[in-house]
Amino acid sequence: QFLEKNKGGKGILLAGVPGVKRGKVTIIGGGQAGTNAAKIAVGLGADVTIIDLSAERLRQLDDIFGNQVKTLMSNPYNIAEAVKESDLVIGAVLIPGAKAPKLVTEE
Repeated sequence: QFLEKNKGGKGILLAGVPGVKRGKVTIIGGGQAGTNAAKIAVGLGADVTIIDLSAERLRQLDDIFGNQVKTLMSNPYNIAEAVKESDLVIGAVLIPGAKAPKLVTEE
């Protein structure tokens, strides 16, 4: 609902329609929650990017999703660029026993 124009969003439809680009979703964290979020976003027809620290996990995600998602190594530059281009950002980072890290700033 937050993507709806009357709710202050850009009026983006994640799946897109003929002649209109589909929405871009960035998921920060490729663990179980991030993978499930990606499955839903892919199912809706969105353009999905998953960012994670682990190269091994990114390879696993490439095996799971094939060319349905784009994967990126987590670093400040990749996060900033992906967030700038996204219509929806999903934070799915878990550090056991710690608070969730703040990876996205207002800048």
